[in-house]
Amino acid sequence: MSRAGRWQSSATVIIFAAMIPSFIRRCAVLALLVLPLAPALAQQPKALIKNPKHWGAFVVSEKGGTACYLAGQPIDTQPKNVRRGKVWLLVTHRPYRKVRDEVSIYTGYPYRKDSKVQVQIDAKKFEMFTDKETAWAADGKTDAALVKAMRDGIKMVVRGVSSRGTKTKDTYTLRGFTKAHEAIGKACPKK
Repeated sequence: MSRAGRWQSSATVIIFAAMIPSFIRRCAVLALLVLPLAPALAQQPKALIKNPKHWGAFVVSEKGGTACYLAGQPIDTQPKNVRRGKVWLLVTHRPYRKVRDEVSIYTGYPYRKDSKVQVQIDAKKFEMFTDKETAWAADGKTDAALVKAMRDGIKMVVRGVSSRGTKTKDTYTLRGFTKAHEAIGKACPKK
């Protein structure tokens, strides 16, 4: 089963946390979007960081065990004149499945079929494959390289193409990413 298929068939990320109000509203919207995908969810996610600015960290019980994830939204999206849903970048640990640092980007629109997403973190460049509205790294080695670059980096730019041919550019600050990543690593240590 593909990485995207595993995510879609398992209890997945839901975001509710005691965070700054605008971030809470965005998290609630994401939760409503993914709630139908998570029927086996045993509890609501618990925030691991109080009042984050750009990157939240969460722990949740899924049917098979504990999962931890961090979530962030871009500080800028281009073009401004297109209709899109919420845009999120997530990094997930699922120790019970031996999944660590799984990177996924939800773009708020369906990607062009078989298109690739270009990710630039400072001077480092990566490519991700797409499945509907989500971009994924090809394998765990690429996930680990992306996460290392995000921990070490300052800015990340994600470029994609919608099913209608619209080119998008989302810019993330990486300020706070390392703190969120450390929090999920502590809550979901390697087994």
